[in-house]
Formats: sequence, C-alpha cells, structure tokens
Amino acid sequence: MTQQTSKIPISSIILDEDIYPRKGIDHKRVAIFSENIRDGFRFDPIEVEPCPDRPGWYRLLDGAHRWSAFKSTGVEEVEAIIKDLDGNDPLLYAAKKAIGPRQLTEDESRDTARRAYSGNASLSSVDIGKAIGRARRTVDSYIADLRAVNQMGLDIKIFRMNRLGIPQDRIAERLGLARTSFQYHLPKMATLPDSANGDLASGFTVAQVAQKHGWADPMVWSLALEGKNDHDRFKELGWGFCTWDNLKVTRKWEWNDCDKQFGDDWPGRIPAQLIAHILRYFTKPDDLVLDPMAGGGVTPDACLALGRRCWAFDMMDRPETRPEIEPFTWDISSDQGLLWPVSAKEKPDLVIFDPPYFDKKADSYDKKSISGLSRKAYLEFLEAFFILLKLNVKKKTRLAFINADWRDFQNTSAAEEKYKGGILIDDYIDILKRTGWYHTHIIQAPISSQRFNAGVVCAMQKKNILGVISRYVIILGTYH
Repeated sequence: MTQQTSKIPISSIILDEDIYPRKGIDHKRVAIFSENIRDGFRFDPIEVEPCPDRPGWYRLLDGAHRWSAFKSTGVEEVEAIIKDLDGNDPLLYAAKKAIGPRQLTEDESRDTARRAYSGNASLSSVDIGKAIGRARRTVDSYIADLRAVNQMGLDIKIFRMNRLGIPQDRIAERLGLARTSFQYHLPKMATLPDSANGDLASGFTVAQVAQKHGWADPMVWSLALEGKNDHDRFKELGWGFCTWDNLKVTRKWEWNDCDKQFGDDWPGRIPAQLIAHILRYFTKPDDLVLDPMAGGGVTPDACLALGRRCWAFDMMDRPETRPEIEPFTWDISSDQGLLWPVSAKEKPDLVIFDPPYFDKKADSYDKKSISGLSRKAYLEFLEAFFILLKLNVKKKTRLAFINADWRDFQNTSAAEEKYKGGILIDDYIDILKRTGWYHTHIIQAPISSQRFNAGVVCAMQKKNILGVISRYVIILGTYH
C-alpha cells in the first residue's frame, strides 16, 4: 500500500458514500474545525485515493470533517496523502481510519459490515471486525442473512422465483439462461425441497433448517406453512392478529421492531407483520401481489410465508441476493413518460406501494430515488404513477398505499410550522381521487416512538418541536 503527499484542489475531492462508513457528517464538528482553521490551526493531511472511474478526481478515505471545514472556509487547495490501496477494500480502510478519533455507532458498524460483505463475499468476519472495531461474532450476526442468501445456488433461485409466480420466460431472462438450459433445471423443482421438508418433519426449527441448507428463512417458512390457512400461518410465525385499526385498542397496527427474518436491512424498512396483515385482509392464497418499489424485499418474503405470488421491482439490481426483485427504474424524466415494467396478460390482485417517503432518509437511498425530488416533483411523480397504475390493473385490484405525514419539523417549533411546508395524508388522498382511486380504509400504523433516543427527545422538548411518528395504510380501489 503506497502513498504520496501533495497539494490538490479541494474541488477535485468528493465524498463517495459507497465507501464512507458513517451515516452522515457531524456539522457541529465541522463548525469547530472551521473555527480552528480561521485561528490558524494546522491539521494533519486528509487521505484520498484516485477515483477509479473519474480521472483527475479523488475520493475521501479519511478526513471528511476536515475536508468539509476547509470547503466552508474557502480553502482552495489542501494537503492530502494520495493512497494506492493495492486492492484492499476502501470501505474497510476508511472504517478503520474512522474509529481512531471516534468509534462507529452500532448502526454505522452494522451498515459498514453489510456493505463490505455485499461488495466482496470473500471477506472474513475477522477482517471486517478488525476494520470496524467489532468482534468476529458480532460481525457474524450483522451479515448472517447476507451470507445465507449469498450461498443461494441457481436451482434455489429458480425455485424461489417459481414459487412466487414469476413467469418462466422472465426467470430465464433474469438468470441469464437459455430456454433449453432453463428447461434442464425444471424437473429438479419437485424434489428440491425434500431434504428441507424432511428436517422440518424431524422437528428442526425453521432457523436451523435455513442455516443447514443455506436458504433464507422465508423460503423455509414457505415450506413449513404450506397447506395451512392464514390464521394458522400467523400463529406459527408468532405474529398475532390485529383486528382493529384504533390506537386505543390493544391489538393495533403498531410494531416496535421489524421481524428480522423478513427483508434486508434497508432504509425505511417496514415490519413484515404490517405487510402480512394487508395480505391477510385483502388477498387470498395464490393471489398475485405487485410491489413496484420492493426495496429490501419485505413484500416478496411475506408472500412466500403466506402463500401468495409476488412480482417485485426495484432500481437496485441484486441478482445474487435478490433474484426475485427485477431491476426497474420509474423514470419520470423519460420522453415517453412513466413506463410499465412488464408486458403480461395477468394483472395483480393487490398492489402494495410503499415508496420512499419524501425527504426522509433521502441521503440513504440511490441518487435516482424519488425521496430526493422537490416537493412539487414528488407529488407529480405520484400522480403520474397512480394514472399508469390504473391503466394496468384489473377493475377489482386493490391498492395498499403506505405513507406518512411529512412536516419539516426538525428545526421548527410546532407553532411556527406553515401549511405549505408539509405533505399531509390529505394531499395524497386528493391525488388518489383525482386519478380515479377511491379509499375504503385508512389504517393507522404508527412508527413506534421507542425509536427516538433520550437526547433527541430532550432537544425536541426544549424547542417545542412536535415530531411525526404517524404512518397510514390507505386501501383503495378504482370503482365506487
């Protein structure tokens, strides 16, 4: 690993989020550094490496806060150590440098471990642990589900996609198989689950069978629950069943934690229990469910457990870990307008639409995510999407739209908030009605207040800030 020190233009340096181990920049720390710079304090050089795909540019390995402070004070050139990592993982190198001045938080450690392993499955838990300052067993727990899914063989991928009702031609195309080659694998589908079913019949738990065979838990649940009715499936999964939508009733649509067996660790991840309740109330076994923005895969996982078929799409292409989620970007800027992802005679019985919420976690999503659009563009996208959706579903198709009130409350006391500063559930309903969708249910499904730490709550109380933990599931149809 070689290095050299040079003065380089600060404008040629970028913060590449793909190799940045922290959740964001600490602006208080930047302000302190900026004051130090104005007082003549000299900092150690920052560390960068040449951008692999942008000649003449550099990406930060160490010193993001110093770099931000230099920029804020108008510095045009900075002293930098230019590293040649000789094939070493840049994310783990940056993580190791980051834990010197300040330990990574638990979330940052987990996220870094998962990103590093997703980028290079040959990395050991020991190597990752050394970089992020965590024990091997801790890293094992961070990446257990990724490791299991990474072991998914071709036959398992076909079996999983076939079980979700994805047409054979799309399975073959997704997996890069010629039609004749694909046909070779089909006879194996009948006998593939025999070994796992045998272990389940012998009393092994779902988790034990999943670990033994290298299957994801939802796949094993789909075998363990096969032939059972929805009531018994819920009972086996230990989810309970909420029969009311009122917050004052004990069985309400509120879950403090996501069931970690279902869905990947993902920005804006929602509980599988929530999806399962929508499926139980508004679909029947073997119905077709469409998830146009599938994210971490909670919907297809829940469909596997509850015996529903599912077509899922997302802009993030993960053929090795999520073959059932087909890559597709909803491009509102296209000259042709929004396009439908598939050409198929069959139409869904239910659409579960849980888009990235406006502005929330925008930094965590892909740069093309609708979360980062302006308020006007975000609402225009939804309107175009709902119009397109209506054209491509059956008359009796239901839409489950999951979203929340958005208010820019972070730095504003409740009394100072303005009408034009937010997007409330009424705004969504207005758009839905305007595009021909009519709601039959508005179900409260709040995000638990237990997610806020004491420091955040204290700061909000001092500024009279009224936070948002509201979330709603709106069930709609296209006929009155």
